[in-house]
Formats: sequence, C-alpha cells, structure tokens
Amino acid sequence: MIELKGMKCLITGASRGIGLAIAIRLAKEGVMLSLCASSAESFSGVRHLFDEDSTYFLSGDLMKRKTPGELVKTAAEKMGGIDTVINNAGIAFAKAFEKTDAREWDSVMKLNARAPFLVCRESLEHLRKSRFPSIINISSVVGIKGYENQSAYSASKHALAGFTKAMAREVQKDGIRVHIISPGGVATEMVAGTRPDLDSSVLIKPDEIADIVWYLLTRRGNAVLEEVNLRRDANTPFK
Repeated sequence: MIELKGMKCLITGASRGIGLAIAIRLAKEGVMLSLCASSAESFSGVRHLFDEDSTYFLSGDLMKRKTPGELVKTAAEKMGGIDTVINNAGIAFAKAFEKTDAREWDSVMKLNARAPFLVCRESLEHLRKSRFPSIINISSVVGIKGYENQSAYSASKHALAGFTKAMAREVQKDGIRVHIISPGGVATEMVAGTRPDLDSSVLIKPDEIADIVWYLLTRRGNAVLEEVNLRRDANTPFK
C-alpha cells in the first residue's frame, strides 16, 4: 500500500453522484484535488465539504473540443502536476435507437468517449513525471452488455472500454496504471432518470465505488486489478 496524502488528482463530473463521492473519499486521505464540472454553480452546495487550500473547483463544457485540454492545463498549474486522472463525467438517456437522432448520439459520444480520450491524452506529459501515475475511467455495465433503449449510451461506454484497454498497453512503459470500473445501477440522478423502474434502495451507493477507487490507488504492488465489474446485490450473480 502507498499513502495518498499529497497526491494530485483530477476528477471530471465531480459535483455530484459518483464523482463527488470519490472526491470526498480522496479528500479524507489528504489528496490535492482539481474537481471539474460543467459550471461553477454546480459546486455551490458542496464547496463546504472540502478544504479550499487543497481543492480547486474548475468548470467547462467537456463536449467542446478544447475544454479537456484547458482543464488539464489549469489543474496541472494549480496543483503543480497531476498524479491521477479519474474520468467520471457522463450523460445517458433512455430512447429507442430508431428514435435517437444524430445530435443526441453525437452528444453522448462527445462526453462519454471523446472527452476521456482528450483528458487522458493531454494529461500524459504530467502523468509521466509522477511517481505513482494512474488513470481510472468510470464506465458502466452497459459497456459490457447491451440494454434496450440505451443504444447510444451503451455504444459510448463500449467505446470507452475499448479505448481504455488499448491505452493501457501504450502507457504501460511509462509506469501508468490504467483501470476501468463498470458498475450496475448506482443511486445517482442519472440512473434515476434513465431507469426509474429500479428500486433506489437496492442500488449501488456512490460511496461503494469511491472505496474501490481508494483501493486501486493505494495498491502499487506486483498485482494490477485492471477491470472492476460490479453488480447490484439484488441482481442475479454471474448473469
């Protein structure tokens, strides 16, 4: 195990849900944070949860081509480098594929697949200088399986998974560890919007995913846990 205190971490989609839970967990470990969200107002209700001497609140539209690079540059300047990148920002919607238009498809792809690619690419120069560099991409069970009325979302998460696996091979020589977490239903606003049929009481809690992130970052032995697939306890095992 390694200590996380003083580590410099960039997290996208960090103002709520999984991203916020991860940020809170890492803040408790003394990690310096650059938290990214679509707008500065997104952080208005959560700023008090963090030490503002070691937390930077950044905002920008990750669907725009230049924003990922700008956020990475700002984060590196404010923290004095980057040790860990956590790509969590994402969107989803429920709609039959034949009723999904090209604009909706492109929006999901831009945020869920292109943005992580650009964030990772622009972070490389900083990660290569780190002693314990890591990238964690937050995917979904839909990146492993296909669900009806989620074709665009599923395609974007399959794309993220494929990118993650290929990237991991390319950056292994730099000592950068790459992980992907693919949870089933999580108790977030996004899941509530796309799967209102799910009982929120049996959904995975964001804090549970935050604990897994902590586990991945603190383990730097000879074993590497590359992919973490999670199901709800109430769901069928090995389905």
